[in-house]
Amino acid sequence: MPTLTRWMIRSSFAWLAIGMVIQAASPFSSALPAPRLLAGLRAFELHALTVGWLTQLIFGVVFWMFPKASLEKPRGSEHLGWATYGCLNFGLVLRLVGEPLAAAGLTASAAWALPASAVLQWLAALAFVGNTWARVKER
Repeated sequence: MPTLTRWMIRSSFAWLAIGMVIQAASPFSSALPAPRLLAGLRAFELHALTVGWLTQLIFGVVFWMFPKASLEKPRGSEHLGWATYGCLNFGLVLRLVGEPLAAAGLTASAAWALPASAVLQWLAALAFVGNTWARVKER
């Protein structure tokens, strides 16, 4: 299994754990301080589970198991694969920080985090498609 795939799969499990912890804490949010901050975390939960866990797990398995692009570069560009990983996870971290701060209205500087997160995740998707497209071909 390629190193990039291992990192993507392990990171996807970490995002699964984060999403499940947030989900488990949701019923207790009314009893905890800063309910608006926790509301932002609940909004992030779905993102952690769909993008962080499912999408990243799929990206990692695709990088590993799809048909070879060529003999020289069987998995396409490894640099583009790592760029996908970096953009996706950095975008998720920005969203994890920005979503609760924006929901609570604690800081105006968090306003840039959500659009930056969206752009990074969009770039990750483009990099993934660009790196994988040649591997989807007829025999």
